[in-house]
Amino acid sequence: MADDQQLWGYTEVAAHLGISVGAARSRKSRGSLPAPDDDSVPDRPRWKPATFQGWSPVGRGFRSDLHGSSWPEDTPAD
Repeated sequence: MADDQQLWGYTEVAAHLGISVGAARSRKSRGSLPAPDDDSVPDRPRWKPATFQGWSPVGRGFRSDLHGSSWPEDTPAD
């Protein structure tokens, strides 16, 4: 591919997200990263930097997947 310099591997994605390479791989396997822009090489997905513009990581902060989108009514919000 002629624009290899324009694609990020796990190392660049991890650096961009502020996580380890292992965490980036784990997020990819769980489906918590955007779909790769190039997956032509097995086990080496690559993404365009623009893919991460406007994308927010899943799983940071409050676990809305466990508790719904708001605080439970019986739990006071401090």
